[in-house]
Amino acid sequence: MTTSTTSRQPLWPAFIALAVVVVVMDQLTKAWLVSILAPGQSMQVIGDLVRLVHSQNTGGLFGLLRGQSAPFAALSLIVMALIVAYHARSGRNAYLTLTLGLLLGGAIGNMLDRVRLGYVVDFVDAGLGSLRWYTFNVADSAISLAILLLVAAALRPSLIEPAQTAAPVEAASLDDA
Repeated sequence: MTTSTTSRQPLWPAFIALAVVVVVMDQLTKAWLVSILAPGQSMQVIGDLVRLVHSQNTGGLFGLLRGQSAPFAALSLIVMALIVAYHARSGRNAYLTLTLGLLLGGAIGNMLDRVRLGYVVDFVDAGLGSLRWYTFNVADSAISLAILLLVAAALRPSLIEPAQTAAPVEAASLDDA
């Protein structure tokens, strides 16, 4: 493999490592939460601003389409394949490696719950009084951050454009003089 080919290869170790870290953190935090709170139970962390709530989401993003865990698990497999395929074509781009690694890790974390439990464990509840954000988890946070990074890249394409490399300089021959 030549140097130019190697420099264009995606950053697979970083991509995989980031996805694994997200999955491990997601599953560990969910296991911890389930060990301290029963379904529906909550605990204040920062007064009423941030609470831990043991929630079981059988739907998709923001609790939409409840009771559809199996179709969402199947859709997750398709999305994960697309993420890996896109990363394979992205070249050597740290920004896309970070973004797609977060996205893949989040998708895997929530899919594991859907396949294993039939629902996704959500537990972070933030808001003021009755104005609450949707309950979420580490996987959801990784997915949301990845989406923000993709939006930033859409607004500023230079974030994902490959770095321009200078053409190799050829030594001038004596015949050119």
